[in-house]
Amino acid sequence: MTLIWATLVVALFVYVLYDLLNIQKRKRFPPGPTGLPILGHLHLLGKNPHKDLQKLAKKHGPIMYVRLGLVPTIIASSADAAERILKTYDHIFANRPHHEASQHLSYGQKNLVCAKYGVYWRNIRKLCRVHLLTNQKIHSFQSMRKQEVELLVESLKKEARDRMPNLCDFSPSLVLLISRIIDEHVNAHEHKQTKDFVNTMMDIMQSGEAKFQFDRRHIKAILFDMLIAAMDTTASSTEWILTELLRHPQVTKKLQKELQEVVGFDRMVEESDLENLNYLDMVVKEGLRLHPVAPLFYPESMEDCVVDGFHVQKGSRIIINCYSIHRDPNVWPEHEKFLPERFVGSSVDFRGHDFQLLPFGSGRRSCPGMQLAVTIIRLVVAQLVHCFEWELPNGIQPCDLEVNEQFGIVTCREKPFLAIPAYRLKKRCKYNAYSKRSTLHFVTSNIESF
Repeated sequence: MTLIWATLVVALFVYVLYDLLNIQKRKRFPPGPTGLPILGHLHLLGKNPHKDLQKLAKKHGPIMYVRLGLVPTIIASSADAAERILKTYDHIFANRPHHEASQHLSYGQKNLVCAKYGVYWRNIRKLCRVHLLTNQKIHSFQSMRKQEVELLVESLKKEARDRMPNLCDFSPSLVLLISRIIDEHVNAHEHKQTKDFVNTMMDIMQSGEAKFQFDRRHIKAILFDMLIAAMDTTASSTEWILTELLRHPQVTKKLQKELQEVVGFDRMVEESDLENLNYLDMVVKEGLRLHPVAPLFYPESMEDCVVDGFHVQKGSRIIINCYSIHRDPNVWPEHEKFLPERFVGSSVDFRGHDFQLLPFGSGRRSCPGMQLAVTIIRLVVAQLVHCFEWELPNGIQPCDLEVNEQFGIVTCREKPFLAIPAYRLKKRCKYNAYSKRSTLHFVTSNIESF
């Protein structure tokens, strides 16, 4: 015990001495709360750090300095601050910090999300953009998405009829799942006219087209990105939007009216309908504004720089708090309310050019799968609202439906989303109607199948 206490005293002395020697440099740092030795400001963060950082920013400003342990961290909590980092100084803040978890899960940070900025990352991003996530490639999977959304509707109808339990009880190891997917493609002998992501990457690996080392590990790392970044995010975004629609019946009725006018009751929604559903676009934008499933982004500074007169040292972590940006009362009037009409006549979009709305990030490290994600979210939300009437169980009033969050890699609802569906399309539609109603646990795995 004596040795332990002596070690702590020495560590504290060194820490204080280091701070005193660097006091002049610290004067150039952005303002921030008072921290603790060694711990820094970790004690100020609870189970929802995006909300805690928002509260601190209201007191200390849109560019704030904190320490996460001994790691210097800059918090950007306004659209202007985010623009400085993600646009003006994007070339400096394009790196990703080292994480032991990403080292193990993404095969040494070989995936697109966690890879260090450099030649490898640029090559892998170009590969994904050119071969996997182009508009042409996304369009080629349209028939597959149509089949999946039909399965989604059928599964919801079946659960409403048969009172089936949650289908998410069993989920295999993600790493084993990825290996199994690759093995199935390697062993497949039949030629596919439309190749999926894995087929495309296998062809690139075998052809040597990548012009850099590209083997099975890289395919696994990219698949890890596709599964993690595409499944939970899309499912949670859809669930949040449906939550807000149930809390605001007048918005739901307005959206259903648009769907009735554009699509009618004789068929389901097609992807070709989406471009004519303007109110749906506003509903999705507002849902992504109010409930970004990735509320915090984590770039890293590759060199010393000065942002708005504040010193940012090399190796500093940067946190872009888009949750705070999306709820800035100076930008968004009545920012806590779900108001799709705020986008009437507005050119603000979520593609990274308008820094007051950043659900997919911006700059070099923005989400390359944004177009695919938006297509799926719009299609699924439109389908569920068009095909079903949704009611809350047990006499719950719309205003009482809670919206508590559970922070994580994806910020989802704290409690399961319970609702009562009733199929509403005409009998002559391809899928016959089940009018029987029962309480449904909204199973996100159905959406994750996309």
